[in-house]
Amino acid sequence: MPPPERPAPRVTVLAGGFGAARLLGGLVRVCEPRAVTAVVNCGDDFVLHGLYISPDLDTITYCLAGRLNAETGWGLKDDSWRALEMLQHLGGQSWFGLGDGDLGTHLYRTQRLSEGAPLSVVTAELASRWGVEVRLLPVTDDRLRTRLVIDDGDRSGTEIGFQEYFVRLHHAVAVRSVRFAGATGARPAPGVLDAIADAAALIIAPSNPIVSIGPVLALEQVRRAVAQRRAATVAISPIVAGAALRGPAGRLMSELGHESSVVGVARLYAPLAGTLVIDEADASLAPAVESEGMRCIVAPSIMHTPADAAALAHTALSAVDRPAVPSR
Repeated sequence: MPPPERPAPRVTVLAGGFGAARLLGGLVRVCEPRAVTAVVNCGDDFVLHGLYISPDLDTITYCLAGRLNAETGWGLKDDSWRALEMLQHLGGQSWFGLGDGDLGTHLYRTQRLSEGAPLSVVTAELASRWGVEVRLLPVTDDRLRTRLVIDDGDRSGTEIGFQEYFVRLHHAVAVRSVRFAGATGARPAPGVLDAIADAAALIIAPSNPIVSIGPVLALEQVRRAVAQRRAATVAISPIVAGAALRGPAGRLMSELGHESSVVGVARLYAPLAGTLVIDEADASLAPAVESEGMRCIVAPSIMHTPADAAALAHTALSAVDRPAVPSR
């Protein structure tokens, strides 16, 4: 009689945006998808045209379903745009691109939320319908919003929502400060704290530390739970050779007083993660990372292909088996 199969080790990823989506796509190539949980940023969520939109949750869902538009890093590949074209013709707000198929997702989510279903339940329903086996959890079912004070001529000192900064203004304006409205009273969604506590490996994805991972960690219960798992937590730097591969992470770090380098990333994550994975381009900075109280692993970290993403995921998982470095 064959021995019973052991359950696959559980892996939890703190996730936000395209970098996390790509990493998760690699992770499911090296471990059992049903053993993976992604705790996802929902600080980017907003309402437009009366529709509740969850950009990071959708990007990750579409990526794991094999339907993400990889050229843009958002939306569905091969989508059509007739509704948006009509909206432009009518003079409506068209700065946020919603494809016709993508609209169906937002219509479904908005309807279910209006019926009283929490965001975590609706997210699970959408993932199931797309055939996604990874467990996707918004960090909270409560209202959490990323707000930025910009430094932009006559608008300097104005606080705006994340999507206005990122999409409407093309993240081309300086930022004075960032806050996460609602974080103080927000409760972790059901399953989030257990997913962190029970994981054999906890990975902080190569997402923007300020506005993708920041909202997740803004919930004090979540931050405390991650800190308690520091020895099993591996962060992957989204900064390579002093800059982000895409998006405003490097510039935001500089504008908010952090060093835009893997050392700056280490200073942000040292209380939470025992290990930081950095790219080969930053190998010379490994001693400086370790001086911040983190073990440093140098490995290829740019995910050009699914195989690259799988290799990076394997590197992160392998790091958990090594002895932790005490934080400073």
